[in-house]
Formats: sequence, C-alpha cells, structure tokens
Amino acid sequence: MKGRAVITGIGVLSSIGKGRDAYWKALQRGATGVRPITLFDAAPFRVKSAGEIADFEALAYLGKKGLRDLDRSTRLVCSAAKLALDDSGLAISDEMSRSVGVAIGTTFGSLHSIAQFDRSGLTEGPRFVNPSHFPNTVINSPASQVSIRFTIKGFNTTLSTGFCAGLDALSYAADFIRLGRADAVLAGGVEELCEETYRLFHDLGYLSGMSGAEPVSRPFDAGRDGFVLSEGSAVLVAENEEYARSRGADILAVILGCGNAFDPEADSTFERAGRGLKTAIAQALEEACVRPKDVGYVCSCANGMPGLDRMEARILHEVFGEDARHVPVSSIKSMIGETYSASGALAVAAAVGGLRQGFIPPTVNHRQTDTLCALDIVPNAARAQAVKTVLVTAADPYGQNSALVVGGYNR
Repeated sequence: MKGRAVITGIGVLSSIGKGRDAYWKALQRGATGVRPITLFDAAPFRVKSAGEIADFEALAYLGKKGLRDLDRSTRLVCSAAKLALDDSGLAISDEMSRSVGVAIGTTFGSLHSIAQFDRSGLTEGPRFVNPSHFPNTVINSPASQVSIRFTIKGFNTTLSTGFCAGLDALSYAADFIRLGRADAVLAGGVEELCEETYRLFHDLGYLSGMSGAEPVSRPFDAGRDGFVLSEGSAVLVAENEEYARSRGADILAVILGCGNAFDPEADSTFERAGRGLKTAIAQALEEACVRPKDVGYVCSCANGMPGLDRMEARILHEVFGEDARHVPVSSIKSMIGETYSASGALAVAAAVGGLRQGFIPPTVNHRQTDTLCALDIVPNAARAQAVKTVLVTAADPYGQNSALVVGGYNR
C-alpha cells in the first residue's frame, strides 16, 4: 500500500513537559527547562545546570515488567513510544505487526552504559561484569527495546547522525511508508543526560555559562555564549494515509517532503558550512511541492552556537530572498535546550502543535538580535497565527544536514 505519510500520534518527554498536550502548552507559555543537575555530581563542572527531565519514572508509563536492566535512554524512548501509541490509538496485533517498523535517532544513547560496563570490566575483571547489562552498551538497544516491548516485527533501524538523527528517523519512516514497505512506523529520537556526554561538551567549551554566568539558551541573540545541554525523547507514529483513515485515526499532520545532504566543508565553527543545509531545504521543498513563499513558519535548529545560528540565518536568507525577514523563524531549543539526536523529533512535535493549535513557538531569553541573524525570530512570546506549512531544519557540525516539511491535514 503506497501513499502519503501522515502523523497520527505523538509521545514527548522533555525538560518542559511530559506528554503531547503538556509539551504544547509549555511551548505556548515560553517555559524553560534549565535546572540544577541531579542525575550525577556536577560539582567538578563550571556549569551545573542542564535541561534535565524532572521526576521521570518509567514505571508510570511502562509498568514494572522488564524495567530493571534498562538504562535511562531506553526507558525514555520506550515511555515516549507508549505515549505515542496511546495518542494514535494504534493497536499492534500479531496479524499486522510485520507491517509496523521502528526508526530511532540516537548518537550518545549508550555512552553511559558503555562507560559503566567497561569500568566494571577494568576494575573487577571481565569475569565479574553483569551480562544482563551488556545489551545497553550497543547503540541500537533503545530502538530494539521498543520493538521488543510492543511486539513490533517489522524493520528496526537506529540512525546516529548527530543533531540530524531525530529528523532523519522521520524521513526514513516516511520513505518506507511511501514505498509501501510499512503501514506504520514509530519514529523519533532520544538522548539521556549523563556525566560522560556532559563532560564531552563541557570540556569542548560549547556550554552556555562557561564564563561563570548563569547558563541561558538564547539562539540568534547577540549575547549568546553556547547551548544548554539537555535530554529528551519524542516518538511519533507515522502511518500510511489510507491505513490511518481505514481505522478511523485522528490525523494530526502530513509529512510533505524530506531532504538530506552532506557538507564536506563543515566543521565545528560552521564558517564554511551552508551548502549542505541549502541543498537539504531545496530537496524537502521540491518533494513537498511547496514554494519558499508558501512556508508559514521555520522551526529552526539554532542552539546558541554563534557559528550555527549565523550559518542557518544566512542560508534562510538565500532560500527565502526578500521574504526572509518576514517568515517567522524560531528555535524551541531556547526552551528545551540542545537535545542532540532527539532535537529533530522534538521540533517536529512542536511544529505539529503549531499547525493544530494555531501558534508559533517563541525564541525566549531574547535581548538583542545578532546583526548577522536578521530574522523574525518570534522573540520571547508565542504568536497566535494560523500556519499551514512548517519547515523543520537540522544541521550537524560534522557535515550532516536535514530538512522536513510538515503540513496540516486536508482530506
């Protein structure tokens, strides 16, 4: 069964809200999820706050069975998948389970588990490691556990493309549906907050607050000083349109087009980057049959890294031309922080909220726009505005670039 890919369910666990509706309300309020770190001892670090999900208990979503040996990333993504399935009303029976797939974006999801497992092996000896913890050390464990828990027998794929992984997972799912290789796909991303990942970005100097000031995520702002590292998971149920309609599903949005391009000139400064993102956006718009002037909102990947913000602003000016200053462009990372591989899926979940409820999420913490980021960034407060088409972008320091166009559903 070939056809359009539509979104019928959304499951979100973020630093500003758990569940689709709570997440959308928090975005409309301009809530921020930065709080003191409790998941590990932050005393050795210069920055001691992050986008940690408060009071997360997988038991509330998944019950007791099978939780004991699952790491935080896997618990997060399985809980988000449960929320998405409940939201979509999709019941996975044995009869149709082979036509359902899983595509999850994660890059650092197993890093803490690997570190802990290796530490046991090095200090106690390889004979004394707990074999039940080994599955958590492989990067495809979170996606695999989603299939195991919900008895999904179709394809199972993990994408580790950095900042782009969550968006790439949705693009991958849409392709499988359009080609008739799946009726439904659970697609999204996950990253947990752990000491190992935090130290990586801390020691690279990428985090806001390294100078001693309070860490604040302020994309496009002249005073930005890096990003706030965060955790989160978003899983969306993508379905074949005809299949979704046949079971009476409430269709939330349509995946209209996807684009993906590698930029071999990219580096962590983003000074030479841009060609890949421009190509990815052009591909997504062309596949969606959408002209730049018909895009109602851009859900930006800007995160407070000066190079990334400026590169994206420059590319958007090239894509939209004279209209660039009038197209709303906001970054939800100002509220939820940089969730890395989960960011694209969380952005699409936000875009669908805007389509459904007629609002554009704000770029909060704004004081003064960087002159090289001259865009309508929807500063500090959400904007009530009907939107029909949203462009979601993602760009990675190591060359990966992705774009996705999502639109409101009209039969």
